[in-house]
Amino acid sequence: MTVLLSRSEVERALDVDEALELLGEGFRAPAPPSPPLRARTDLPGPGTATCLMPGLLPGVPAYTVKVNAKFPGAEPALRGVVCLHDLQTGELLALADSASVTAWRTGLAAALGTHLLADPGAVTLGFVGAGAQARVVAAGLRRLRPWREIVATDLDPSRVRTLDALPLESAAAVALAADVVVLATWARRPLLTAGEARPRQHFTTLGADEPGKIELAPDLLQNARVVVDDRELTAAAGALGNAGLPADGAAGTLGEVLRGELPAHDGTDRPTVYAPIGLPWQDLALLWTVYRRARDADPTVIDLLA
Repeated sequence: MTVLLSRSEVERALDVDEALELLGEGFRAPAPPSPPLRARTDLPGPGTATCLMPGLLPGVPAYTVKVNAKFPGAEPALRGVVCLHDLQTGELLALADSASVTAWRTGLAAALGTHLLADPGAVTLGFVGAGAQARVVAAGLRRLRPWREIVATDLDPSRVRTLDALPLESAAAVALAADVVVLATWARRPLLTAGEARPRQHFTTLGADEPGKIELAPDLLQNARVVVDDRELTAAAGALGNAGLPADGAAGTLGEVLRGELPAHDGTDRPTVYAPIGLPWQDLALLWTVYRRARDADPTVIDLLA
């Protein structure tokens, strides 16, 4: 039997602290035996189709395959499913809404990376783009450290209110006001340059997750200490590659930081950047915690083999 998990059921079954813990364990784990596959193609019209697989984690007896459609003008912009399969038999254990799974795994992983890399004394948090992704990052960061003030800017000012943030007029204004800046947009030109960054400031760029998308200018990335989730993928289709920078433009990965192989801070005053592209195992980390709680709570199920 396959458990069906709608957006509301995903969010009802999600334990944020448990998900943060499993995401941390996933970053600490050695690289999976099968390299992550991220297949993407343009569609006629405004959308793209993407498949991420396989999502694998040591100790988890399941794997994920995610199939998404991305349409920037839609609400939500991401539509699709995440399939959770038994690792030994291939049985389809769960079929989940990918928009909610992706938002939560991306947001909580970003919150974890931001917290680890940002200056310990940072007290002001800023958002460029205040949509669904920003709201999840904010929820995660509020669990990880206290914030004296949160500021935000968005093309739709009403979104800023959902973050309980002080509205500002531009990305530059957010960078001027905040110690930590999280960008979550559909931008295809840089929103911030090196001249708008200051010493010890931290930036997390989430929007540069496909070819052509860019939020931080090349000069900012070159002048900062950049940490990624995967060097090669980020250079191929993420923040580094989209800015014309190679894989060695990154100091290392968040996994190396969590395993103690790379210091979270290098002792300089350079700005820091976390530039993830998103990895399949993160879908598994999030969905596994949701599935285990949902299956014990009288879930909706379907027998696809009936």
